Amino acid sequence: MRRRVRVFAAFLIWIITAAVVAAPVFAAQEGHFDRTLSVTGPVDLTVQTGSGNIAVKPGDSNKMEIHATIHANHSWLNGDASARIHDIETNPPIEQNGSTIRIGHFDDRDRERGISINYEVIVPAQTKLHSESGSGDERIDGIAGPVEATSGSGELKLSNIGNEVHARTGSGGVELSSIKGSARVSSGSGSIRALGIAGGLNASSGSGEVKLEQAAAGDVEISTGSGDVNIKGAKGAVRVTTGSGEINAQGTPTGDWNLHTGSGSVTVEFPENAAFELYARTSSGNIETKHEVSVQGNVGTHELRGKVGSGGAVRVELRTSSGTIRIL
Repeated sequence: MRRRVRVFAAFLIWIITAAVVAAPVFAAQEGHFDRTLSVTGPVDLTVQTGSGNIAVKPGDSNKMEIHATIHANHSWLNGDASARIHDIETNPPIEQNGSTIRIGHFDDRDRERGISINYEVIVPAQTKLHSESGSGDERIDGIAGPVEATSGSGELKLSNIGNEVHARTGSGGVELSSIKGSARVSSGSGSIRALGIAGGLNASSGSGEVKLEQAAAGDVEISTGSGDVNIKGAKGAVRVTTGSGEINAQGTPTGDWNLHTGSGSVTVEFPENAAFELYARTSSGNIETKHEVSVQGNVGTHELRGKVGSGGAVRVELRTSSGTIRIL
């Protein structure tokens, strides 16, 4: 028994000693660099990183600040990680040609092998941006744009952008707020939330929920494989398709509305004085309406055609295979 205790104690001491010896090595697997660039006029900026995060926010109009944190991934597999981190600190991947700036591009891909870099970039408000991350999150706020942001699987959050936005992620969620131009958004499986889009919105998700609030003028087109769709304040044309989610939409139909779900319910809410041509059909649910409808053709439980108000050039088409349709 005593021999076992001595063996275990020796083994424990060996583990502690190895950890103490290795600690400086692992501690060295992180680095950083900071740079300040002088700029004049609007900036055209590209930021890219393999698996790190990207944050862009506004600052002074005559300079750009770049703050980067470097991490070695699986450092125990990369004996040269410390040397490559030091190389990046000394020669950071920054290229400037006047007001055109590129951050994070490596001509020699071995320099970034096993390395991830997080970037925080403080830019003039008058900045056009293209950002790209392999799997990291991106936060972009307060620039004129336009903005194009992509991530393989990270989350995208864009706010207070003065122009159009293109945002795409493989599986993360997307949040947009206070976008003064139009927005085109896609996610492989994440949810999409848009608040205060001044222009039109084109959004698609493989299976996530899509929510649009405080929409302004502009057409809306939304598609999702199985998620719900919720819209508030739409003023243009609206087109929605979902495989099995519910659709709830509120607004003023100044353009055609076409809402279709495979098996969920469809609920729309219009002003009392709204005028449009209505076509509603459900294969097995009911149709309910609070608006007076001048019916055309036969009246059925699962289909309704007619004029709401004075009718007019706008057409509202609502379809579901098995849900209830409500027109409020």
